[in-house]
Formats: sequence, structure tokens, C-alpha cells
Amino acid sequence: MKKIAAGLVAAALFNTPVAMAQELHLFVTNLTNGVYFTPLLLSAHSAEADLFEPGSAASAHLQAMAEGGDISGLVSDLNSAAANSVADPAGGLLAPGATAHATINSNRGNNRLSVVAMLLPTNDGFVGLDSLRIPKRRGTYTFYLNGYDAGTEANDEVINGGGAPGVPGIPADPGGNGGTGATGVTTSEHNQTVHIHRGSLGDTDATGGASDLDSRVHHWQNPVARLVLTVGPLHAENE
Repeated sequence: MKKIAAGLVAAALFNTPVAMAQELHLFVTNLTNGVYFTPLLLSAHSAEADLFEPGSAASAHLQAMAEGGDISGLVSDLNSAAANSVADPAGGLLAPGATAHATINSNRGNNRLSVVAMLLPTNDGFVGLDSLRIPKRRGTYTFYLNGYDAGTEANDEVINGGGAPGVPGIPADPGGNGGTGATGVTTSEHNQTVHIHRGSLGDTDATGGASDLDSRVHHWQNPVARLVLTVGPLHAENE
């Protein structure tokens, strides 16, 4: 009888919401064929500390991340908001098929989760998770993340070493599959707010054509990433 009672008590404790601080383990996997993620930024923050909001204009710091992979401004914003964040858990670029792991502590005030990283090679595309309400109960949860367009730069698909805010072009193709001499896919951006990215058009001309991106390598559709979130210690459900 005592063993049964103890088992019931343990089950009840496991199924109750986690109070106060929560340990979060995040595993982000790049699901694309030939697109890299620049250094990731993952954060548990308050509802007032949005990194981005679809349908609204990108902040200057979001633009710097989306066009050149610079997360320093967003990190500063989160530090000012007393968020709990992890920058660059992969130690650089996250290659197609690779997974990065980060551990974050959240609390009652920082109960939203956001993730961002530039998609490279793109003009101003980024993988994003916007202020997900962190589950209160321990367990493992899976989410799929979309690629967004910051709306700050025309998607010309020209690799020219660009990447500074306001400078047209794509910094580089880390996979070495980019072309040269493209005339550019477009010079305008119809939606200048943060919106779902339409993916890369590309072509198969490595020394000209409209795009420096290879449609056989760089074309992608959503979702672009998988996030596996464990609330509480890893494997807590088996303890």
C-alpha cells in the first residue's frame, strides 16, 4: 500500500505545473537542403520583448541580423529587457541537417520563447520563432519554424559580399555552390514588413543569369527548422 501511495504522489508531482524557474533544453535542427543558419539567438523573455512581429516593420537590429547575421544588437535589446538568452550555441554556422543545443532558464516573467538566425544565402531571410508561450508542464514539445523575410531589402539573389544594412546583395554562400555575374531577380520588395519568405528562385547558370543561387541546391520551402523543447531536466519523463 505504501509503495502504491508513493507512486501516486510522484505521478501527481510530475503532472503539476512547474513553479517559478524552469530549465529549458532547446534543440534546433536545420531542415533545409543547402541553406545555412548564421549564429542563432534563443531567448526566454517577457511578452513585451518581441524580437520581431510579422506584419510590422523590422527594427534596425532585426535588419542587421536578417541582412548580415549580426545578432549583437538583438542581444543588447534582450539584455536591457532582463531576458535569459543564449547566443551562438552552434559556435558559428549551423549547416543543413545539423542540430544546435542550448539550455536556458525561464521564470514567471520571462515566459515567452523566441528564436532567430539569418538564412544564408538570402538577402534578408531569417528563421524565426515569435514569442511562443513556454509550456508550464514538464515534457518534450516539438515545433516547426518558418523562414521569414525582413522586408528590408529586395531579394535580388546576387552574391556580392553585401550584408551591411542598406547594402544590396548577399554576403556569401557558405556551401560554395553560388554563382557569379547575375543580373538580379528583382530590384523591389512589395511587402516591406516582416512576412513569410517566398523562398529562393535561383537558376542553373553559374556564370550569369538572373540569380547567383543554384535552384537545385538553394531552393527551399517552409518549414526550415525543427525545434524540440524539453521543459525540465532532460529525460525527466523517465525518472
